[in-house]
Amino acid sequence: MFDWKPTFEEVDQQGIEFYINHFQIDKVESIKHQHNKTQLLYAEGGIVHIFTQEQHWYLPARCFMIIPADIPHYILSLNQNIQLFNYYFEIDESDNEFFKKKNIYFANDLLREMILYTRNWNGPLKKNTTPYFFLRAIKSVLPDLIDKEIPFPIQHPFPKDEKLIEIARFLNRNIEKNFTLEEVAKEFGMSSRTLSRKFKTNIGMNYVRFLRSLRITKSLELIAENKYNMYEIAMLVGYNSLSTFSNIFFKVLNMRPTEYQQMIQHRKDF
Repeated sequence: MFDWKPTFEEVDQQGIEFYINHFQIDKVESIKHQHNKTQLLYAEGGIVHIFTQEQHWYLPARCFMIIPADIPHYILSLNQNIQLFNYYFEIDESDNEFFKKKNIYFANDLLREMILYTRNWNGPLKKNTTPYFFLRAIKSVLPDLIDKEIPFPIQHPFPKDEKLIEIARFLNRNIEKNFTLEEVAKEFGMSSRTLSRKFKTNIGMNYVRFLRSLRITKSLELIAENKYNMYEIAMLVGYNSLSTFSNIFFKVLNMRPTEYQQMIQHRKDF
């Protein structure tokens, strides 16, 4: 259970209509890759980050992402004991457009139970077997099973510049600290003017907005973990008051952190 780790060549084998790859791990960090099948990625136990060429997507608990074929991407999660459910489908021109657009959706209760039912299946599915017909059924009804697209932004630009990537990792490791642009620039041996220009030209947002995005993303992870109260989460992501955190969370996601917590808890309690 959750111990299958195939190579990407196995996933891309010709003549295999469905491939399953489920596993459980304390930390997930894949290399950049792509495959010739469309992927459905669902996670239990925390937030998964998916990086495509242009965007950083974050996959909240009880949601799934469709990653179309031949889209370069890599996956990152720092949550402990996260369970990843991966399904790979062959797609052709006659298939629903749903499978050809990368996006994140809520998994309704029925779909979640169907996903969990497959937890012990791994590898290529042989035709005319129960797993094969089950996955074929999921694929055929999937566009009708989704609740809706998630009601808040689930992506933001992520830097391609190697120095900005280093800075993003540094900020993530110190997310509770309030480093100014000047302090970060000094830490990485550049002027604040140069660093400010890098942010604007490379990702189209200033330092303050980028740091805010990282903090809100981290808060989604902490809320999903259900280990801390909301005041503690505010402190852990660098806000010195619960009201400030709540207001910024609302500004970014158009809902309060307690609303998000209730939404996630409802799905966990099913």
